[in-house]
Amino acid sequence: MLPRLHSQTDINPAVLLYLKQLEVEGFTGDIETQYSSRLAVATDNSVYQKLPQAVVHPKTTADVQLIGKLANQEKFASIAFSPRGGGTGTNGQSLTSGIVVDLSRHMNQVVEINEQEGWVRVQTGIVKDALNDAVRPFGFFFSPDLSTSNRATLGGMVNTDASGQGSLKYGKTSDHVLSLQAVFADGSLLESDGSLGEPEADSFASHALQVTEQVCKQNRALIDEKFPPLNRFLTGYDLNNAYDPATDQFDVTRILCGAEGSLAFITEVTLNLTPIPKARTLINVKYNSFDAALRNAPFMVGANALSVETVDSRVLNLAKQDIVWHTVSDLISDVPGKEMQGINMVEYAGQDEDDVTQAVAALIKSLDEKLNTEQDGIIGYQVTSDVASLGRIYNMRKKAVGLLGAVKGSAKPIAFAEDTCVPPENLADFIAEFRDLLDGHGLNYGMFGHVDAGVLHVRPALDMCDPEQESLMHQISDEVVKLVAKYGGLMWGEHGKGFRSEYGPDFFGEQLFNELRRIKAACDPLNKMNPGKICTPLESTDELVKVSDAKRGTFDRQIPIEVRDSFAQAMECNGNGLCFNYDTASPMCPSMKVTADRRHSPKGRAGLVREWLRQLSEQGFDVLELESNINHSNSAKGLIEKWRNTFNKRHEYDFSHEVYDAMNGCLACKACASQCPIKVDVPSFRARFLNLYYSRYQRPAKDYLVANIETLLPYMATFPKVVNFGLNQRLVQTLTEKTVGYIDAPLLSVPTLKQRLKSQPVSQFNLEQLQAIPAEQRSDYVCIVQDPFTSFYDAEVVEDFAKLILKLGKKPVLLPFKPNGKAAHIKGFLRQFAKGAKSTADFLAQVAQLNMPLVGVDPALVLCYRDEYVEILGQERGVFDVLTAHEWIMPLVQDKGDLETVDEAQWYLFAHCTEKTKMPNAEKEWGTIFQHFGGRLTTVPVGCCGMAGTFGHESDKLQMSKDIYGLSWQPNLDQLPKERCLVTGYSCRSQVKRFENVKVKHPVQALLQLLN
Repeated sequence: MLPRLHSQTDINPAVLLYLKQLEVEGFTGDIETQYSSRLAVATDNSVYQKLPQAVVHPKTTADVQLIGKLANQEKFASIAFSPRGGGTGTNGQSLTSGIVVDLSRHMNQVVEINEQEGWVRVQTGIVKDALNDAVRPFGFFFSPDLSTSNRATLGGMVNTDASGQGSLKYGKTSDHVLSLQAVFADGSLLESDGSLGEPEADSFASHALQVTEQVCKQNRALIDEKFPPLNRFLTGYDLNNAYDPATDQFDVTRILCGAEGSLAFITEVTLNLTPIPKARTLINVKYNSFDAALRNAPFMVGANALSVETVDSRVLNLAKQDIVWHTVSDLISDVPGKEMQGINMVEYAGQDEDDVTQAVAALIKSLDEKLNTEQDGIIGYQVTSDVASLGRIYNMRKKAVGLLGAVKGSAKPIAFAEDTCVPPENLADFIAEFRDLLDGHGLNYGMFGHVDAGVLHVRPALDMCDPEQESLMHQISDEVVKLVAKYGGLMWGEHGKGFRSEYGPDFFGEQLFNELRRIKAACDPLNKMNPGKICTPLESTDELVKVSDAKRGTFDRQIPIEVRDSFAQAMECNGNGLCFNYDTASPMCPSMKVTADRRHSPKGRAGLVREWLRQLSEQGFDVLELESNINHSNSAKGLIEKWRNTFNKRHEYDFSHEVYDAMNGCLACKACASQCPIKVDVPSFRARFLNLYYSRYQRPAKDYLVANIETLLPYMATFPKVVNFGLNQRLVQTLTEKTVGYIDAPLLSVPTLKQRLKSQPVSQFNLEQLQAIPAEQRSDYVCIVQDPFTSFYDAEVVEDFAKLILKLGKKPVLLPFKPNGKAAHIKGFLRQFAKGAKSTADFLAQVAQLNMPLVGVDPALVLCYRDEYVEILGQERGVFDVLTAHEWIMPLVQDKGDLETVDEAQWYLFAHCTEKTKMPNAEKEWGTIFQHFGGRLTTVPVGCCGMAGTFGHESDKLQMSKDIYGLSWQPNLDQLPKERCLVTGYSCRSQVKRFENVKVKHPVQALLQLLN
């Protein structure tokens, strides 16, 4: 039986008192002290881990001021903070043992857009892509382009002075900051353009202005000598650009940008915007070696390109193995007879189409000459000017960053010395020596980056659970620092210092570093703001953080290796945070999108399971043994024990409850299993967790209903009108909600499927009858594999599919109903699921031997045979394939000419999220099928509908289900004729019917209509 687990770290009483007083004095945001919330922000996109005391989510600048003002009281001298946005930092910038102040949940609004002057004012919790969505209708975009742009916040960009692709022309974030609003550790407020007037005398804000200007003016010669003249100029603190001797102008924003929250909270920022280019062209130049790509890059930069991005073969090959590659395979095709070892992605963009065309033509002419003479290692190139195609290529490049973490084996490429910056003309030689360094240690690595700016991301593969390799990471960091200095560059050209702050004194030298400490002392004399990062206050004895500080691997290695391997879907999460993608049309992760709670994300859930496994190991429990020994017999003694534990749940703390709360909000949509670069598969380890959790605690009644509904449905369908009559009674509905926790129960199909098919030429054969069909006739038959929901709740779809099969010249056979079991798996009834899956798999494997296609109409249930069945049964699954409807139809339309258009009106496809993520070509193939049969189909980009099987029918999930539906489904359906909307998933059609009171069609029904 699963043991009770404890919270591992007590909260400082001073922190608890501070948080209580914060609430009393009018703080309007959220305050979280539960262990799970703290764990969710104990990591970022780096290898480090540091548990904070609490997490607060302010709603206004006044809230942030209150945070500082209250902490300035003497009794709260030990209180320290770290601002946090998207948590995408690769060097632990926002990690702290103090209080995390997360501005992303609430302070994420656009304050003002000035179209005439081309600027925007935003709260700093806004995601970069969300900002661009807001200003796009005005013809603008915010130009610094990050690989994490769909989850990185403007606050994080300001605090690390982020840049990214195109920085040669677009510059860094600080180049676009017109003004910012800063709240200092005493609560004093500063608007950097002076629009709020002079800050209050003797406040931290006042001292900050005075001292930073003095430092920049008095040390000009030393600053000029120390700061290298690079496009990716030094961040934190940018003394070089804060003061212009020619105009005697001082700009404090340059000090605050890149300060990593070590000086003040940045709550609002005014940014200048860039007009969207009218013309864009991308040329993918292919090379026979990565070194050739690097050495040829300066030529591309000299050709007046907007940007030159380089990717090596290792990263390309990882992308080819991912779902993302199907979107770009035709845009970056292989060169026949050549091995592509690297590419340069060269983009031209501008307002003048002729200028772009001429620049592209000049480069192409040069490339053709080099191809003909086999110069510079160039083996080919491809050109595209289609904006959508450019977007797909850059999305691949962006995702490739995370894909490096998905390599097989315990050693994973990690970020710790991967944003080095040297003059572009030195880059190839620098990288050659860098590679020699890594090769000397016998390490694998991947490389990609912004060669136009001299920045290349190099991620060596290390096993951070191995103490020796953890030490090697520090050794390599030291060696890279020396190497960068040799080539006149920086250790931190893009991703900030964070835990690499220990190298600051070596780079700046004692005199100039002490000037940085003067600035820190003026802005934050008590060292409350992200202490240990960049520098400490002058005369302070506090220490800087170090590369050798605690990491995720420090905690992970406490888990036995066989357990780590067994739970790889959780253990391998590297914190890249793609699951925080704000885009409502992205299928991953719906619960995170509506709660803005990091616990309710694949990253959050993976982190909680890791800690849960660590605590079990710490207490001497073998989780694999616990799984194998679980007794599902529900003996009287076992039930009594479960009820006792369930009652005590209200009185005794158990960390497992916090893990359960996070798992309970998961829709088991499986989007993470394919969309996440690391393939963090929450539903898989969620089912295992629930299986163990309910060995100690009693299950709710609704779980038994959901897990056994497939067994009950055939009996219920015997008297469908009686069942429906009962379900329609208010008293029954109330009792069901109150006692079972189940609402909006769907009604059975009337007539039933069997009744519908009586008048149709559809066979209903058992296995023996199927085997009796002569072998030469079997190719004429198609076996329909029933799923519980479509067959019993939406029988018309199965009937119409059978009619479609007849129209296409085949003979439909309705196979006997066999439970699929997905619902039982979702609820963690793993033993029950395995038993049912084995029975169904055995039957389907026997049918498959007859060489008749097996086809199902619901994609989520069909995919269960390929995913959960393989996972739970392994070799015992047998050999069979169940096709989705479109997979079966596609071969029938290939190699045949399209029919004439018979329906001019558009159909609109809303695909199931599991189908889209597991079968990335599904929407495109549906479009091909409709075109063949004379129809016109448009794919509607939507995320999860919020139903997810039975999730939306559980009363405690109703509001979340509604909120998820409102993200992308409802807005799109509101704008389209619902009678032309086609929905592949039963649960999605059920959700639409529930909230829109409209019954939408499955695509096979529209195809039947076209053929009729």
